[in-house]
Amino acid sequence: MPEKKIIPPIDLQEQTASIRQEIDEAINRVIDTGNFILGDEVALFESDCAEHIGSKHAIGLNSGTDALVIALRALGVGEGDEVVTSPFTFFATAEAICLVGATPVFADIQESSFNIDVCQVQDLINKRTKAIMPVHLYGRIAGSEDGKPDMSNLKEVASGIPIIEDACQAFGAGSPRAGALGDIGCFSFYPTKNLSAFGDGGLLTTDDESIAIKSRMLRQHGEKSRYNNELLGYNSRLDAIQAAILRVKLKHIDKWNMQRREAAERYDSLLNGCNQVIAPEITCGHIFHQYTIRIPNLDRDKVKEKMYEKGVISMVYYPIPANKLPVFGDRFPDCPVSERLSKEVLSLPIWPEIKPEQQKQVVEALLQSISEIAQ
Repeated sequence: MPEKKIIPPIDLQEQTASIRQEIDEAINRVIDTGNFILGDEVALFESDCAEHIGSKHAIGLNSGTDALVIALRALGVGEGDEVVTSPFTFFATAEAICLVGATPVFADIQESSFNIDVCQVQDLINKRTKAIMPVHLYGRIAGSEDGKPDMSNLKEVASGIPIIEDACQAFGAGSPRAGALGDIGCFSFYPTKNLSAFGDGGLLTTDDESIAIKSRMLRQHGEKSRYNNELLGYNSRLDAIQAAILRVKLKHIDKWNMQRREAAERYDSLLNGCNQVIAPEITCGHIFHQYTIRIPNLDRDKVKEKMYEKGVISMVYYPIPANKLPVFGDRFPDCPVSERLSKEVLSLPIWPEIKPEQQKQVVEALLQSISEIAQ
């Protein structure tokens, strides 16, 4: 019997091979023009994204982190201001708030969705609150208590306070789509994202003309016109080659997101009846950037190690909530749900082309590992 291959957290080789000719043609097109910074390729990608998302403006940037920083700057958030956000996310969310001089205020999460608890947000809003930054974690839209992918409850609670969507894991999620639900949407095109570049890349979306103008200035050293710098900005331009690659991939993103949902449904079926595992909810608009289970009654890290020994690489997103990271020391209060779930979550391998037999191997490794540890 042939040895089973190791299953990585994500494998995009088949996906890349299927569009390789289109990618090569796009890259060669940029090389032939000799225009590698901004230009027509970036402008066309921005237009395509705005249409796909349903926003009036889309601004290509260097990264998702830059998108968050520039969004805050465009709203005028700074020293003395507070931004309510989730602690259960990648550090860049809180980092961006701190980089503009504001203070992150952490609202704990819902156990079922991994997303920000709207009731806690409501309790934390005060006169210093200048923005709310929900995170659409793992590809599920935050801010709707009934699971609808429209952020309706959070918008009601915000009552006019600007909402910046951290949609870095959620391109194509929701209805309307992520990035068109709040005042500003922020996206990452890091190579493991659902819509991914061949390097770093980001995007900011908005319907507000003044925010769009300021964001375009901030991405290019605060310039309104060439060498006419009116703001202290950043070097945060999306490369033309990355934009060209992303334009090719954008045509396929809806299909790829649907394939991820189908993979999630297969996992759900395979895990049915396993009392040691809590599977994620499959809600409307969820695009499963990650398929993240919970293992509440066993040592999650030991399960992860055992799975690795059996040829399956799983991941933990995230082992330490932002409010407990060393950079902050004891500055912030506890978020008990986030802190508990950070010890339980385990993300299983998922990508659009993952095969049913690979998923069966993943679940077999998971259940065997659980059984061995539980003995």
